[in-house]
Amino acid sequence: MVDITLDATGLRCPMPLLKAKLQIGAMTVGQELEVLATDAGSARDIPAWLAHTGHELVSSDEEQGRFRFIIRVGDQE
Repeated sequence: MVDITLDATGLRCPMPLLKAKLQIGAMTVGQELEVLATDAGSARDIPAWLAHTGHELVSSDEEQGRFRFIIRVGDQE
């Protein structure tokens, strides 16, 4: 069960990633964020950014042009 859902559908790159970053900054370690996006760049940008952070990509999938990411907030220091 996710703690917060961020609906970034209809937003173009880089807005889904920027909104996810802002939301994660307001969350605590261990919470989970669901990001919904329709911009295909999100499928590349969000996992690439997470690879350089302390946050974990729990899952990602795509269905009919809609991308869904579940992110577990890690240490933000």
